[in-house]
Amino acid sequence: MAIINQYQTINCGGRLLDLSDPIVMGILNITPDSFFDGSKYEKEDKSLAQVQKMLSEGASLIDVGGMSSRPGAEIISPQEELDRVLPVVESIKKHFPEAIISVDTWRWKVASQAVNSGATLINDISAGSLDQELWPNLASLNVPYILMHMQGDPKTMQSNPSYENVSLEIMDALSSGVTKLRSLGVKDIIVDPGLGFGKTIQHNFQILKDLKEFRILGCPVLVGLSRKSMIHKLLNVLPSEALNGTTASHIFALQNGANILRVHDVKEAKECIQIFKTYRDA
Repeated sequence: MAIINQYQTINCGGRLLDLSDPIVMGILNITPDSFFDGSKYEKEDKSLAQVQKMLSEGASLIDVGGMSSRPGAEIISPQEELDRVLPVVESIKKHFPEAIISVDTWRWKVASQAVNSGATLINDISAGSLDQELWPNLASLNVPYILMHMQGDPKTMQSNPSYENVSLEIMDALSSGVTKLRSLGVKDIIVDPGLGFGKTIQHNFQILKDLKEFRILGCPVLVGLSRKSMIHKLLNVLPSEALNGTTASHIFALQNGANILRVHDVKEAKECIQIFKTYRDA
């Protein structure tokens, strides 16, 4: 049975984002080494063209990432991340003032300066573990925060992922994080179980199967599985050939209560949501 969405809105810098039905977050990687679209959108004209495309196809959020988090990725300097991220955020804000911009970072310096430049959501893969300045200062930004689970760090996370009960352990970690963030004054929290971040293919699909249980956390749920190894390695195809598997997997995420799909392919994800909603409401 399809899960009925229990969340209505989150406040993105004074703009209310409607979550009464599932929405799409479009990925804008401005990195040279992302696993699927590395180097495609580093130049301003190409990044703006991609933002225009994603918005026209129905993206509710644009997630700007200046440092790759693929397995084995190298950590770049804070200044290099800022040099990549801030001009893009400022350019999006200038050309598409209606866009709600998320910044994919675990650094307080990048998060704070990105918000000052026009971003209104922070997407942190580390759950505050990689920069001890982020969480204590986060509430001062007054923007929503995506709390994601990751076992290890991007450089080591896929070495040997191990859990006794993957869904329960992730639930416990996210629950602890939500409680801590609430105590620090963070108001709008979105949880992300972190598919592909320190998980095997089997772990990822178990999480997807158990996704409805994450509603107990009282937060909207984001799912990011677009073209990841759980799809392309399972099907023995390249990431560029993994759209069909991604779309099929999105249906399971939606059936089990996902509120936000973080995707490379906005048009196809929106079509998936349309089909899901028609099925759900029939």
